[in-house]
Amino acid sequence: MRYSHFSFGLLLLVWSCLPSAIQAQYDPIPAIIPAPVSVEMEQGRYSWHEFAGIASPPTSKLFTNVQHIYDELFQLGVPVDKYGNHFLEFELDTLIRANPEAYQLVIEPKSITIRAGTDQGLLYGYITLLQTMVKDSIDGKFYSPCLIINDAPRFAYRGMHLDVCRHFFPVSFVKTYIDYLAMYKFNTFHWHLTEDQGWRIEIKRYPKLTDIGAWRSETLVGHFSDQPQTYDGTPHGGFYTQEEIRDVISYATKKGITIIPEIEMPGHALAALAAYPELSCTGGPFTPATTWGVFDDVFCTREETITFLKNVLDEVIDLFPGPFIHIGGDECPKTRWKTCVVCQQNIRDHGLADEHELQSWFVRQIEAHLNSRGRRLIGWDEILEGGLAPDATVMSWRGTAGGEAAAALGHQVIMTPGKPCYFDHYQSKRPDQPIAIGGFNPLVAVYDWDPIPEGLTTSFHPMIIGGQGNVWTEYMSTEQQVEYMIFPRLAALAETLWTPAEKKDYDSFLDRLDSHQMRWKAADINFFHYYR
Repeated sequence: MRYSHFSFGLLLLVWSCLPSAIQAQYDPIPAIIPAPVSVEMEQGRYSWHEFAGIASPPTSKLFTNVQHIYDELFQLGVPVDKYGNHFLEFELDTLIRANPEAYQLVIEPKSITIRAGTDQGLLYGYITLLQTMVKDSIDGKFYSPCLIINDAPRFAYRGMHLDVCRHFFPVSFVKTYIDYLAMYKFNTFHWHLTEDQGWRIEIKRYPKLTDIGAWRSETLVGHFSDQPQTYDGTPHGGFYTQEEIRDVISYATKKGITIIPEIEMPGHALAALAAYPELSCTGGPFTPATTWGVFDDVFCTREETITFLKNVLDEVIDLFPGPFIHIGGDECPKTRWKTCVVCQQNIRDHGLADEHELQSWFVRQIEAHLNSRGRRLIGWDEILEGGLAPDATVMSWRGTAGGEAAAALGHQVIMTPGKPCYFDHYQSKRPDQPIAIGGFNPLVAVYDWDPIPEGLTTSFHPMIIGGQGNVWTEYMSTEQQVEYMIFPRLAALAETLWTPAEKKDYDSFLDRLDSHQMRWKAADINFFHYYR
């Protein structure tokens, strides 16, 4: 069966329902992904069938309402035993606060304690606890092995991206996707909301963005390189209302995940230009793209366009509380700008050398506006061309060179190179694989990748704040296909971004992955089954 979204309760149920033979006195090291910094195994085990409840009310905001914890146990058929003497306790500990995502998990025969300096740390300790639960194959009861875990992530930014423009996905699946990220301690969801093929976010000031820009007449069938190209003749589209977006943000916040919205500019703008052609260099007309690729028609640099985009971003800022707004900035052809009277006049008026500096000037106008509203700009590494905006954060996707250059300039960098961080690339060379855009990013490449480029000057290392996996959906038209392309690579990336490099062990990861794959199957997640 399929689930509307993958709740933590279901996560706990799936994690624990598969039998595992447990020794009477010595329990196996649990299959935790990502691997913690340190695990000390102790004798004995905690018996969940004797669980008596929360020892004291948590002071954390995330756990103020603890009813969901009881609900999850009820799903397992393990009602709280008011006569039992086994407890679970959450403690905010100022000594751990130096790292806001660090936690300590202590499992003893009659008590479990999760300590952290912040809500986020408590949440990660709880997620790890869920992964320790196993069902005894002999007595059918649930246990967790006694242990002490001290843990904290290697990188502060651990992200996953989802493109909902090439193919639209409903709120229910967006929530499911967020739950998948929470399972593996990602803390950022990069929501790609506008593209040539569809505008997916309601902007009340400009209703035609969704009335017109959210719908395309048909979609390419097969691969882009196929000749002749054919189309399905079926309209495709959809968008999220502002109410729905607030609901998703609230949902993600409860799972410890910040959402970064992406509003593409100045390129990848055909859907917006279809709605408001006067924002282009030529005046149109345009339609949302029905195929993939890069298109010459982009936002003009005229004042009216920049005002329009500032107004759009104001509504985006009012929706999304996180510190970052992503403005894209990638793959912007300069063809129209080279022959546009307005754009060429802007180059002369502002003393710019060429169209690349014109894009930098454009981005600086947008960054200044975001900064004035208390937000920071993120862009793909093309925003380096012509000069980088003063406070911009760079996502390096065309290899690592852009990220290295930005780090050397003192800018924060998120590494997400196409190899191996693009999960729309093939993960196997087997002939039975579904159509993908191309490339080859196998599981081992994702696991072995280090976001700190080899040879990067040590003093620049702190500027690399983390990494991200990207899911572009040209060739993913269903929820099941998205799942297939992210699992198991999502788990490998989670360990790469969380676990210290010296603690990583691919053979150990594969051993633990076997258990996770069984649980994905039990949860009816569609995944690529990795065999050694």
